[in-house]
Amino acid sequence: MIKKKMQLGGIAAVMVGSVSMPAMAGDLLEDAGSWMQIVGEGSLKVVDPKLEKGRLWLEGQSRFDDNWNHWNQGMVRAAVGYSLSDRATIWAGYTWLPTQNSGKSYVSQQDVWPAFRYVLPTSVGTFTFRTLFESNYLNGNDVRFRPRQMLRFMHPLAFEPRLSLITWDEFFIRVNSTQFGGQSGFDQNRAFAGLGWTFNKSFRAEAGYLNQYLDDATHTNNTMHHLIMGSLFINF
Repeated sequence: MIKKKMQLGGIAAVMVGSVSMPAMAGDLLEDAGSWMQIVGEGSLKVVDPKLEKGRLWLEGQSRFDDNWNHWNQGMVRAAVGYSLSDRATIWAGYTWLPTQNSGKSYVSQQDVWPAFRYVLPTSVGTFTFRTLFESNYLNGNDVRFRPRQMLRFMHPLAFEPRLSLITWDEFFIRVNSTQFGGQSGFDQNRAFAGLGWTFNKSFRAEAGYLNQYLDDATHTNNTMHHLIMGSLFINF
């Protein structure tokens, strides 16, 4: 039991506490806020039994910053997928990100992307690997290419299997330099730690702390958002 607890602690520390960041060459701005999201995913067999391997992913988010005083971003995401196996799924999706950062012009970003997800159950919990390669349409024909990689870990607690330890990290890179999307290189990192509660096979809720570390367009100044994140996952 002690060995298993040490393994879990090590996993959480590696994923959340030991994320490598670029050197902070300029000022670091810090603030607090919150993100709320609802994610629905399920098989297309609800449409036609022949589409059992087809998948549908629908997601909505609302984001607040400036110590909860300012709504800065929403997100609507939709994707269709295909289950290669019970563990691997490929996706093709679209994201709309209406953004109103303080002191800046409104931006209506649109993304298209392919993605791959792999779920790996183990004796200590379930790991999920997700890779997205976004094409970010920021302003007219100014397209930024931005891959992002997530590693997620979920461990049901022995004393109450419906309650789980959740931790994940996602890393973003700008492949190319663009006028509105900034210089190529590191873009941002998101690290989360919290708890999840499984109500039944169709509904699960999660809540915890999300640290978002952002580089600016010229890699000069940085922003760190300390966020409370709440999520509702619906499986159909």
